[in-house]
Amino acid sequence: MQVASLLVALFSLSAVAQEQQAKLAELQAELKARQATLAANKADADELRDALKKSELEIAATAKALNNTTTQLADNRRQQANLEAEQGELRKAILQQQSMLASQLRSAFMAGNYDYAKMLFYQDEASSFERVLTYYQYLSKARAKEIDGFRENVARLIKVNQQLEEKASTLAKLLDEQKAQQNVLVARQDDRAQTLAKLNKKIASDAAKVDELRQNEEALVRAIEDARRRAESAKSELAGLSGFKGKLLKPASGRVRNLFGSRRQGQVRWKGIIIEGAEGSSVRAVSHGRVLYSDWLRGFGLVTVIDHGKGYMSVYGHNQALLKQAGDRVADGETIALVGQSGGQNYPNLYFEIRHKGKALSPAGWLDL
Repeated sequence: MQVASLLVALFSLSAVAQEQQAKLAELQAELKARQATLAANKADADELRDALKKSELEIAATAKALNNTTTQLADNRRQQANLEAEQGELRKAILQQQSMLASQLRSAFMAGNYDYAKMLFYQDEASSFERVLTYYQYLSKARAKEIDGFRENVARLIKVNQQLEEKASTLAKLLDEQKAQQNVLVARQDDRAQTLAKLNKKIASDAAKVDELRQNEEALVRAIEDARRRAESAKSELAGLSGFKGKLLKPASGRVRNLFGSRRQGQVRWKGIIIEGAEGSSVRAVSHGRVLYSDWLRGFGLVTVIDHGKGYMSVYGHNQALLKQAGDRVADGETIALVGQSGGQNYPNLYFEIRHKGKALSPAGWLDL
């Protein structure tokens, strides 16, 4: 009886063990499946980040070209306006010179019994009138000087007219180029929007967002630390920002969101401020300095870091395009980039930081807002 009871107990324990073993195997299989899914999602997210980077760099190149074209258009129109003003002055001067010389010739013809009516016939065209003038070299030196001035004005007017025609042709080409660049920019922005939507879907959970922000911040810190070491190793005459507290230029136009120190997600906090600006508008250096970093950075998009000396740096992120390269010197208020939404932003803005020896400082206390 006891043996039978023991056998039953053993069979029961064996059945339980087998059931637990089966559950363990099931859990292990589920864990492997989830790990595989996480790995696949991570790979997909990394691939999407690379695609986002590519899209934003393409947008930057197009936006920079568009900005250059817009600048050339403005220069062209300014030059046209100057030439048109000069054209008007030349025409006015030529008419005055024609009138004055005609009066002088009238006196000469009347004194010498010349056929004034025939000479007057040639006054309709400046070039014909000029040919007539060559026959009267006996005029006084003062009169000859006036004739030379007249000829110079006629020649200059012809040249100005040619330049205006060239400017008009160049303007038409620039306008066509600008339109094509704008179309490319719109297409690139559409591609970016689709990629960004897919990436946001991959990192939809709070934990994933916190991890993403933490990795982004670490990438920025590494970039700034590398830039700081380069600045320390290079000889610099820059005096720093200590004397400019509360006086620094606002780096972009727009509404300021003073987020410094506030919680961003989880335990991740803001290290700078956001300035909501118009896409493609100017990003300006808050003070003179030297560009240490100018490149795309995960989470912050196109970033410029400027060394101001004595351990002070300013950071400009989320740009549409970067107009300065590492090593460039910049002046107070000089345009260094264009406001954008790179780094996965949903609206155009400038992310701005001030750091001293690697430590983030509250920009609100430094900017003249």
